[in-house]
Amino acid sequence: MENSSNAVVFYLNGLNDTRSHKYVFFFFTLLFYLLIILFNQTVIITILLEKSLHEPMYIFICNLNFNTLYGTAGFYPKLLADFLSDTHVISYTGCLIQAFVIYSSLMCEFTSLTVMAYDRYVAICKPLDYHSIMSALTAGKIVLILWILMFFEAIIPILLTVRLPLCGSHIDKLYCDNWSIVKLSCIDTALNNIYGYVLIIAHILQALFILYSYFEIIRECLKSSEGRIKFIQTCLPHLIALMSFTITTIFDVMYSRYGSRNTPQTIRNIMAVVFLVIPPLLNPLVYGLNLTQIRIKILMMCNRKINSVSYC
Repeated sequence: MENSSNAVVFYLNGLNDTRSHKYVFFFFTLLFYLLIILFNQTVIITILLEKSLHEPMYIFICNLNFNTLYGTAGFYPKLLADFLSDTHVISYTGCLIQAFVIYSSLMCEFTSLTVMAYDRYVAICKPLDYHSIMSALTAGKIVLILWILMFFEAIIPILLTVRLPLCGSHIDKLYCDNWSIVKLSCIDTALNNIYGYVLIIAHILQALFILYSYFEIIRECLKSSEGRIKFIQTCLPHLIALMSFTITTIFDVMYSRYGSRNTPQTIRNIMAVVFLVIPPLLNPLVYGLNLTQIRIKILMMCNRKINSVSYC
């Protein structure tokens, strides 16, 4: 491939082994994506419509679920189209957009989980100061700042990649990611690599902050039975979501930077998409079904809907 400004398409090689059963893969992927949309939208709509849920914790949960819909929209529609096509290609511009959407969503989710850890830390460790530190308006401002920071954090590596002349057109994944494009460069990519490590270090610092927050939360909760109940009700779901996201993200980072082409394609595909499969479905289930307030409101909304239909 010539200079990136003249690039036309990239070839995605991740689906080469699925052609014989492409309709089966299409059906189950479509079903899975529809479930992701249904579950996440249910939590979002419930929080937006119920005024009693217009509190910081639920605002952050709503943002987390909205980000899930945003991130998966950059992956699943293209994947579904590729299942039905014999040629798995994507334009240069489309590849950059997909890389931006997927990884901006990834960065947004991790920062959201960091903010949620701080919210729970203040609520449990400093309950008397909570309402003076965290309000619905403050939470809204935090979400806005979070998305602005996420945009700049994700656009910089894309801009660094655009300047690179490329000497290849094949991406060995199911989707476009920035590092796969960078590896096709004909010139030195030290600047891209340095920025990548800056992001990794920044998120490691976020992870350390989360660990500190939960160390303090657990220590505080162990002091009383009421604290233990509060921890199980509001913090355990967050920990489950955080662990699933962290583990699946590590899979993706390790695969992108250190994955071997000798690894079977199926294993490589699993490692590449696990963060786009498990957290998007797990998060709304954990927050929608496990948090009492949201579960009650969902059931109330369903009952009202059923009663209105019966009345008609």
